[in-house]
Amino acid sequence: MLRAELDRRRLSAFIIPHTDEYQNEYLPACAERLAWLTGFTGSAGTAVVLAGQAAIFVDGRYTLQVRNQVDPQVFEPRHLRDGPAPAWLSTVLKPGDTLGYDPWLHTPRDVWALREACAKTRAVLTPCEPNPVDAVWHDRPAPPAAPVVPHDRAHAGTSSEEKRRKIAAGLKHDGADVVVLTAPDSIAWLLNVRGGDVPHTPLPLGFVLLAHDGTASLFLDARKVSATLASHLGPDVRLCGNGEFPSALDRLGNAGARVLCDPTRTASWIAERLTRAGARVVEEEDPCVLPKACKNAVEIDGARAAHRRDGAAVCQFLAWLDREARDGHLSELDAQSFLDDCRRRQPLWRDASFPTISAAGANGAIVHYRATAQQHQRILPGTLYLVDSGGQYLDGTTDVTRTIAIGAPVQEYRDRYTRVLKGVIALVMAVFPKGATGAQLDTLARAPLWDARLDYDHGTGHGVGSYLGVHEGPQGISKTAYAVTLRPGMILSNEPGYYKSGAYGIRLENLVVVVPAKTGGDEDGSWLAFETLTLAPFDAALIDVTALQAAELEWLNAYHARVREVIAPLVDAPTAAWLHRATEPLSRAEHAT
Repeated sequence: MLRAELDRRRLSAFIIPHTDEYQNEYLPACAERLAWLTGFTGSAGTAVVLAGQAAIFVDGRYTLQVRNQVDPQVFEPRHLRDGPAPAWLSTVLKPGDTLGYDPWLHTPRDVWALREACAKTRAVLTPCEPNPVDAVWHDRPAPPAAPVVPHDRAHAGTSSEEKRRKIAAGLKHDGADVVVLTAPDSIAWLLNVRGGDVPHTPLPLGFVLLAHDGTASLFLDARKVSATLASHLGPDVRLCGNGEFPSALDRLGNAGARVLCDPTRTASWIAERLTRAGARVVEEEDPCVLPKACKNAVEIDGARAAHRRDGAAVCQFLAWLDREARDGHLSELDAQSFLDDCRRRQPLWRDASFPTISAAGANGAIVHYRATAQQHQRILPGTLYLVDSGGQYLDGTTDVTRTIAIGAPVQEYRDRYTRVLKGVIALVMAVFPKGATGAQLDTLARAPLWDARLDYDHGTGHGVGSYLGVHEGPQGISKTAYAVTLRPGMILSNEPGYYKSGAYGIRLENLVVVVPAKTGGDEDGSWLAFETLTLAPFDAALIDVTALQAAELEWLNAYHARVREVIAPLVDAPTAAWLHRATEPLSRAEHAT
């Protein structure tokens, strides 16, 4: 159907990214064009369709999943390591070909890369409205219309007025009249609001124009305006309908305004509309990104509290799993359901922070595996079980991964698990100078695996929001990306792993927050460290204690003592008894052979 539509529009090719007009990672159902077209349900990917061939591009998290979900006879799976879609297009487009793209789904940076690819082959790049996929997606779901609600200052820590005033001062300093905000997490943070338009992330989908005097216009579908929203926003934030957004851009252009747009987070349609109308588009990073990433004291305290409750839920689950999984009758879905229920009963819980990854045996090697009613398996003795999950609480967002031995583990499992654990410990024990980046720290987590010529094909850590996205930039830890320096208040994951395709997967994940270092010798306060937020024990049966150095063992025993001290009073007696056993101090002497 799509090829017929492309032919009707005289397009040689069309590119379909996994995103929406707000450049989201997680999408409302109406924007899941890539999944509808290809069957691939991952959170990142791009497909390109030509008359005689098609390809889908994914990163290392999805190399196994894409082959399970997508027909390779229709879409050739390609790893981004070997080149992104524009690079491939520059090899397959012919002179005179026309490549179509939806300007709402690509940023100016994206369009620049596509234009460069077309220039190499003398092809033509053309915007397409409406989207050709939408023209053939006859049962496409309706756009979401969840209410936009206030997010209390008791959890946000700072008023919207204070945030707007600081961002506006930056605009004035840089000589910009207005900033266009299209990233829903930036809008939610700036206005202290939350929504429900995207699964598992409380995002309000809309647009904001923030002026250099601190006043703002919020463009929303009228159905999303809750009864309390206007009074919460106050007189300096004007509520407007979505349909008013294009004319508001035109007015900025007619006034010759200098308008700040983030070239990596704003739809190219918006930048092009402003330019045509006469505005001076200033390409700068979204000014909300960095202050949102550096959590204030209230948000950090909220994260600590959320992780205490979340730790109680996870420990209740792990104790239950220890009792119930021994005879092999549990399925991945059984375990997922029980864990989700444990969280659901916690105070301030609102949702899962992403679909729980409940992966037994070989499924653990699929980094973002998801069990379904149609495809799942039992958790069998003698195997490893990997569970990656998290919660959205009013005071914080959590994300934790544990890998558990079902029955007695073989030595290979223990060796690989211990190497991954050593990576977790090495990273969390790091003390680093201000100005250090996640890319500089990434090696610490990989070194124990590299010693055995092993590695993992994903980042070591991603940023995490405050009752917002479980994946939040600009901070992160990986081999090549994340040049942004780490700053106090940033929350990140610490999650090395190891995956043996067709056999098992191991991943261990704690969330950490960047804090000032407390070690001696830091006279000017220029050194930073990580504080671990997550509270759940590691599986002692999988730890080769003899492979741990004294400092690593000391950290592990201290961490387990802290988990026991904090979580035991929050759980029932059977869970507390299990927790005491699971966190008993480990000794190299006792495990020597």
